[in-house]
Order: sequence, then C-alpha cells, then structure tokens
Amino acid sequence: MTRRLLLAAFLFHPGGSHVSGWRHDDAEPHRHVDIDYYADFAQTAERGIFDTLFLADGLYFWDRFPSGIDHYGQTRLEPLTLLSALAARTSRIGLAATVSTSYNEPYHVARALASLDHISRGRAAWNLVTSRYPEEARNFGGDAHLDHALRYERGREFVDVVQLLWDSWADDAILADRTSGLFADPEKLHVTDHRGDHFAVRGPLNIARPPQGHPLLFQAGGSEAGQELAAATADAVFARSLPLAEAQRFSAGLKARVVAHGRDPGDVAILPQYRPVVGETTADARAEAARILASTPDALIVEDVAHSIGQVLGPDPDAVIAVESDAAGGVAAGIANESKSPNRRLARLQAGERLTARELYAESFWESVSVGTAFEIADDIQERFETGAADGFVVQALTQPTGFREFVDQVVPELQLRGLTRRAYEESTLGERFGRARPERRVPESVLS
Repeated sequence: MTRRLLLAAFLFHPGGSHVSGWRHDDAEPHRHVDIDYYADFAQTAERGIFDTLFLADGLYFWDRFPSGIDHYGQTRLEPLTLLSALAARTSRIGLAATVSTSYNEPYHVARALASLDHISRGRAAWNLVTSRYPEEARNFGGDAHLDHALRYERGREFVDVVQLLWDSWADDAILADRTSGLFADPEKLHVTDHRGDHFAVRGPLNIARPPQGHPLLFQAGGSEAGQELAAATADAVFARSLPLAEAQRFSAGLKARVVAHGRDPGDVAILPQYRPVVGETTADARAEAARILASTPDALIVEDVAHSIGQVLGPDPDAVIAVESDAAGGVAAGIANESKSPNRRLARLQAGERLTARELYAESFWESVSVGTAFEIADDIQERFETGAADGFVVQALTQPTGFREFVDQVVPELQLRGLTRRAYEESTLGERFGRARPERRVPESVLS
C-alpha cells in the first residue's frame, strides 16, 4: 500500500494553539463551552478528510501564572463527553481523547473508550498521558506526582490491563438467543484477573469488545521513558515540532526502538505538531504571525520563560537572565519531575548566552511555526514527510476558527493535488486508516463462572 500522509486536527479550546490566540479579532473565546462550535470544527476537519481529531486535556486549572492572563486557555470540556457528542455530529473522522494513566483507573478508561468506539462505530482513539504538572497532583490527594520513571512504569501496566479488559469478550460472545435464553456464551466471556505492581483488576468488562478490538493508541512523550512506552505499545506518537534534521533523527531513533520491541517500524506513525500560518503571500503570513506573537502580554512572556527554566524572574522581559545556582545544575526539582524532554532554553543559558525572556520566547515561537503561502506550507509538509521526519502531522492552528479553516481550504487541496492525502474517506475504522491490523484477542485463562 502506498504510504499516505496522516493528518490530525488539534482541538483544545476556541482560541487556538497559541497562548494568546483567543485575543485575535477573528477568535470566538466566548464559545468555549458551545457544542456547536466544536461540531463546526470537527465538520471542517472532516471536510478536509482529516484522519482524526486530537483532543488535548489536563486535569487542572493552571493558575501558575500570577497575571491570570492565560486563564482562558485552561477552561475546557471533558474529552470523552465532548467526543461522544461529536460522534453524533460527524460520520468518518477519528475521535482521539487524552486520558491520564496517573489519575484514572484501568476499568473506568477501558469502559469509557469502548463505549466511545461503539458509539462512533470504530473511530475512537486514546492519547495516553502520564500527567506532568503538580497542579494535577494537588487535585488528587498529593503535592507532587509519582517519580517520572514510576509514572511510565504504571502507564505500561495500565495499558496492558485496559487491553486485557477489552479482550474480556470474544467478538462473537453475544448470542441474544431468545430460544435458549442465553444472552451471551459463557465460554467466550473471560475474567481478566490481573494482579500487578500497580493494579488489581478482576474484570470482565461490562461492555462488549470494541469494534476496533482495541481503540487506536496515541502516546505523547519525548523522554527516554516516554519513547520506550510508545515503542512498545503505541500506534501513533504525538511529537514536538523540531528542525528538519532533528526531526529526522528523532523519527529514526524512535523507529529503531519500535524494531527493538519486535515490531515493524511502520506499526508506529510519528505525528509531530504542525503550527501553520497561511497567507496570500509570504509577507502576509509573516505579518500575521508577528501580530499573533505581539499579542502576548509581557507578564505572560516572563512567566512562561521563568517556569520553563525553573526559576523566578523579574518583571522586565528585556532584562538579561542570570541563571541561578539551583537551575545551573539542571532544572528545579519539581520541573525535572514534570518532563525529561530536553530543555533547550535552559541549556542555552547554561552555556553562557546572554538572553532575555522576550528573546527566548520569540525564538521558541518562530521555531515552532511554519509560515508562508499554501504552496510553501505544502512544500514544507511534503519535504518532512518524504525525508522520514514524519508520517503525518497534528495540525495546530494558532488562532481559531480562522487559522484552521485557512489550512483546510488552502493547504489541503494542494496536498491532495500532490497525491499526499486523500480526497475521500475509504476505510471503515480509524485503525484501518492508520494501517493497523485489528488486534488479535488475548484470551485470559479464567472463564467467567
């Protein structure tokens, strides 16, 4: 089968992926709990033949920024509730929900995702996260997360238990036989009976096996532990945006890990974030991106950089940053336990560069966006796809709804002309669209008695 570019539409809130996107003249921040807004977004993505929606989430309200400027960006509908509603307002696009393994139980997650897969007729996906912010821990009885490595160890067992629960039922277990009075064949319903280091779950699940067998599994993480979990279990990986050469190295390294786990490198699709700004001309696109960057208040710039390097900064975004001794040895302990992914800002400061918060923030912004005409954006996407830097992209418009509509209306037709993406949906399930074979059922030893 010809390799095809995969597209996911990033959905967080009606404002966009940039922290100040909601301040844009065309944004609709007042619609942050309006189901019609989300349905319109999903239908726009479906019109662009996107493979799936990708719904980000976190179990916290982030009041870490004293300015309060970013508080809008922390309000969001619960993912599985929202995607269940969108399943009824769409027909073909996938529905990927972010669900934490740190602050949920396997039985709840297995049941909810199986329900979404049945409701959507095989379009559900799970974006597995282990949770990273202390704000989340404080909502679930603690002041800090489990250790980073332990979170991923728990996550690995969590996935295994969820998949065993999905396999509680054989595909043909339901009889609904009026004559015999048997609703289900007891020989085809099995007890999970899992007892591990983190979970004890008897099972079986109280819902039939999902249409996909196992809903598609996304995993996001750039750390060693995150990549190992993804290589062992994931169908797709949500990755950071990186310069081309770095993205190629990341992709090759992750594919090598996939092979080391006894899997084919094509079993895992790598989908970096892609933040386009499309204009009629390159200058138009550049000017629009600059306007979005300029909309970020100084207080938020300082707070964002301060958090990322693990130290308190003064209020002036144009003051040269002096790295404190506790940051010089790494990142502050709490930040280190959030993420083990490379901290490029801190590394530059530790190397002796004299940089301000505004400079660091602006450089991060321009490194993370792709700016140009529809033809130039398509060129960039094609190069990254054809040189092995990505199998597809999670498209994150900086502003909503205009930024995403521009991508669908201008860039997608160009990708279709080049034969990179399809003009119509063909497969029935999301797993098939990603080229994944339906998982064989693992049969637990214990039959329900």
